[in-house]
Amino acid sequence: MIGLAACSAGGGGSDSDTVVWSTWGTPEELTRFEEFNDEFMKRHPDIKVELQPVASYADYHSKLLAQLTSNTAPDVFYVGDDKIGEFVDAGVLAPLNELMESEASQTKPDDFFPGLFGAAQKDGETYAAPNDSNPDVLWYDKEALAAAGITEDPAALAESGEWTTEKFLEMNDKLAAAGLIGSMYWNYWATHWSWVSSQGGTAYDESGAFVGNDDPTTVAAVDTLGEYFQDGTFVVADTMPEGAGADSTFVTHKAGFFSQGRYTIGTVESAGVAESYDIVRWPTPDGAEAPTGVAASYLAINGRTDASEAAFTFWTEFLSAEGQTFRLEGGGNAVPSIQGADDVVLEADYPAHAQTFLDMRDIGFANHPGEAAVPGLSTDISDLFLALYDGKADAQGTLDAVADLVADKTGK
Repeated sequence: MIGLAACSAGGGGSDSDTVVWSTWGTPEELTRFEEFNDEFMKRHPDIKVELQPVASYADYHSKLLAQLTSNTAPDVFYVGDDKIGEFVDAGVLAPLNELMESEASQTKPDDFFPGLFGAAQKDGETYAAPNDSNPDVLWYDKEALAAAGITEDPAALAESGEWTTEKFLEMNDKLAAAGLIGSMYWNYWATHWSWVSSQGGTAYDESGAFVGNDDPTTVAAVDTLGEYFQDGTFVVADTMPEGAGADSTFVTHKAGFFSQGRYTIGTVESAGVAESYDIVRWPTPDGAEAPTGVAASYLAINGRTDASEAAFTFWTEFLSAEGQTFRLEGGGNAVPSIQGADDVVLEADYPAHAQTFLDMRDIGFANHPGEAAVPGLSTDISDLFLALYDGKADAQGTLDAVADLVADKTGK
């Protein structure tokens, strides 16, 4: 990545009246992107837009890095939240503050929800903006809860301020006693840091130093998290066996809760069981809401594009409230990152408490900038937590190891 900043100056991926942009996505998502391109070119007949899709997220960033190195990268491109810090530090992205404040902008900085920028901002400058977001809500299966003898509704408890950690764990205990999985989680930053935050703990201080291992509340929260994974009440979705994965387990009513984003709508609808599911925020000791993790990806402009004006026109319209509405309406799989597009989440009245997506986004947070800026750091931290979940480490030892790792990788 360091070498990218030293690439020879000049052109991006296109001529000055053509904008080439790249992303990953499902066939359905890519179809919607092509539809957006068509609408954009109708409004701007002087600008040609070309999409360079990459089918696999696993291959996407390595291909983009190679293009940046050879000075053939697209003019505009997506960057994942686990990679954005690397790209910012490499100096290959166009600074955006002045452009976002310009008369041509349809995406003023204050239009976005500030907790979503994360590592896309550095030293007061913005280098990318979240194209949309996905708060990790707790989906729950009403049929599984009923099978475990649970009569209270989690969303109703949350509305009355009674959705406490004690109540949540009690439900998980009942699910386990009934032979069901209590909760399923993906092993990544939003799971462990959301649990810490929701329980009142602190992972990183304002300087970016990791302090969780010295915070008794954080240690206690992680201890509880580890215990529930170790006894099998909580399950790591990543390690579930092939043929009995998390999605199939959930839609066959074998688990009570599943931490995922809005894209889960497609999973339960395609299985024909959508009526059995709803969503709730993460529980807290006192039942009040607390900030939790929001997954995001970002749209950036190549710092060496030859189509800077056209690229920004595309960039700002793609991210605008109108652009996000166009991309996400009619069963979209994400939550807008900008004010003015929330109706797409509420339009179908599903799930019943869809407002929870918006409430959690409003106060949520992207991955910690210092962690997201270091290649592989989030993955290495997740590996340490997996050892805890497997019973190979305790909470204090895990957090001490995270502190040592962060200090070694970041110098803080």
